[in-house]
Amino acid sequence: MMAISRGMVLDWACRNCVPIARSACFGATNTYYLDDCCKYRGRKGICIVMVREKDVCWEYADKLDGNKVRCKFCSRILNGGISRLKHHLSRIPSKGVNPCSKVRDDVTDKVRAIIASKDDGKENPIAKKQKPVEAKSPVNSSASKSLISMDTPSPIAKIFPPLTMVASSPATNDQDNADRSIALFFFENKLDISAARSLSYQLMIDAVGKCGIGFRGPSAETLKTIWLEKIKSEVSLQTKDIEKEWATTGCTIIAQTWTDNKSKALINFFVSSPSRTFFHKSVDVSSHHKNIKFYPDLFDSVLQDFGPENVVQIIVDNNLNCIGLSNHLLQNYGTMFMSPCASHCVNAILEEFSKVDWVNRCILQAQAISKFVYNNSGVLDLMKKFTGGQEIIKTGITKPVSNFLSLQSILKQRSRLKHMFNSPEFSSNPVYANKSQSITCIEILDDGEFWRAVEECVAFSEPFLKVLREVSGGKPAMGYIYELMTRAKESIRTYYIMDEIKCKTFLDIVDKNWHNHLHSPLHAAAAFLNPSIQYNPEIKFLRSIKEDFLRVLEKLLPTPELRRDITNQILLFTRATGMFGCNLAKEAIDTVSPGLWWEQYGDAAPMLQRVAIRILSQVCSTPTVEKQWNTFKQIHSEKRNKIDKETLNDLAYVSYNLKLSRSTKSKSPESDPLQLDDIDMTSEWVEEAESSSPTQWLDRFGSALDGSDLNTRQFSAAIFGGADLFGL
Repeated sequence: MMAISRGMVLDWACRNCVPIARSACFGATNTYYLDDCCKYRGRKGICIVMVREKDVCWEYADKLDGNKVRCKFCSRILNGGISRLKHHLSRIPSKGVNPCSKVRDDVTDKVRAIIASKDDGKENPIAKKQKPVEAKSPVNSSASKSLISMDTPSPIAKIFPPLTMVASSPATNDQDNADRSIALFFFENKLDISAARSLSYQLMIDAVGKCGIGFRGPSAETLKTIWLEKIKSEVSLQTKDIEKEWATTGCTIIAQTWTDNKSKALINFFVSSPSRTFFHKSVDVSSHHKNIKFYPDLFDSVLQDFGPENVVQIIVDNNLNCIGLSNHLLQNYGTMFMSPCASHCVNAILEEFSKVDWVNRCILQAQAISKFVYNNSGVLDLMKKFTGGQEIIKTGITKPVSNFLSLQSILKQRSRLKHMFNSPEFSSNPVYANKSQSITCIEILDDGEFWRAVEECVAFSEPFLKVLREVSGGKPAMGYIYELMTRAKESIRTYYIMDEIKCKTFLDIVDKNWHNHLHSPLHAAAAFLNPSIQYNPEIKFLRSIKEDFLRVLEKLLPTPELRRDITNQILLFTRATGMFGCNLAKEAIDTVSPGLWWEQYGDAAPMLQRVAIRILSQVCSTPTVEKQWNTFKQIHSEKRNKIDKETLNDLAYVSYNLKLSRSTKSKSPESDPLQLDDIDMTSEWVEEAESSSPTQWLDRFGSALDGSDLNTRQFSAAIFGGADLFGL
């Protein structure tokens, strides 16, 4: 016979009493004995009784009247007893319990393990109902000991369960095994976890599921030979369909450079038209960087692949925009243009903005806040609570873009950040509240000069981020780049109308990059032919771009026969005569692309119509291909360099084009083409230096920022280490 002492909790079931009951013993008058429970209740029967010791979590709480408890960490009073306290201490958002903001991490881990063990020990509700209650003889002390001893899995066993574990239901077991197998495949082969976001990921799983049990995937040899060739043929057929429109719209060849840190240099060639962008081929130029003749011959061969008569322009990044190559192409292909990459040039403007002393200081101060938050788990959890789960920083396609997007985000969360750092949950927690970094963050957040600087940074950078979004969307933006840049410059003049020094500082940066890199006669001609600009009375720069427009016409229409009636056709367009001035044409200006507008309403000026469609149908940047950078890096990794050259090129061709196609189809209107899905945890907004200090942002103030892009791709000359590899 075993007595239940004070503080023990009684879980018991009886066929004559209520099915399940729980009570605690608080004194000798309530002492129960295992063999007379029903007698005490005045009924006959046999009880099955389980007894366990006082819950260990009581050491973290004080019991109050009724079913209330007080947390010893934050002094919050909870209704619901020890169960609610466990969820409070575990900081698991469930059952409407507010997580404890002051509990120690070791206590949280301990309580989470207790909850996990309890959940694993629960029976399936359906099985529980079907299980009959067996009548047993009165329980002796040895039997009760066996009931008291309950096996619970350790936290390690819970995280890495053996394959032979039996789950509560077959469906759940199958799902867990499938998830685990997929996870093991990703981790074992070091695959990018973001691949799980790919549309083809779920398509693959659905297709395998339809095959049923016993399906065996294709072997490595089958993938490398049969399926690589089949999918390459499918992609090539799609390319052939797009080629048909080139005779009307023309196309743009994009040359993108890349290198690793081992003197390996590559050029990726793409072709772009209104329908989409295709990857053409990749050329290893590592051994040819001193061969001046190699690059003109290489570009000649690429032009022959597409037909020189179809190519309107070649877009190159700054590393290939060399005088020797440009002169060769312009002399040998009289109707073709060499254009800079607009996204590279706008990014260079933003990078120089970030190097202005007071802007650099503002960025470093903001980074001091983000580093403190993202390097302390408790602070990070608290930040997510105050911001409703939102991040306070953003990762962009380049480092300068990340800087200004993050400043926008921090400005948006200003009141919430201040509230968090001044809240009792933060200030009363000794784990991080008294850190020197915490004090520095509070000083920055309370600094009015800092917030004024953030507001200024957001104000002058947003118009240029808008330009970058327009030219990075993968759509023909040739007709808009000139107006967008003009409006961005005007926004600086307006914002700094009372500060001539700052106005001049930023405008000088813009003008230097605009005149030296970005401005092209093709951009001016596209603006002149864009009906939304030509017929807008607020536009004041039409006269200044007319000369560039006429020079472009002379190049695209090189003979007098082609230019015979061109003056009259220009007048029809500029004066909105005939079809150009009909109501349908006016209404369509804001609803269709400029190229499509000319196709529908430019029949009265056939030669000008052909020129306009070819110019306005071109992209002016390399945005979409920039986002597929890791594809090429993986293909040319040391693990894959044993594949023969032909297979390697086929793999690059298929991989790039599949990703380009998927990115076009899965793009939502709300998505920001400048922002990446995940935060870069190695960026300067998160990663702390080894010798970090609370005044690190002050120590670094005045030093020049690194010109390379630490996030995902490199837009600066650091790609090829300056002109070392392409010093033509």
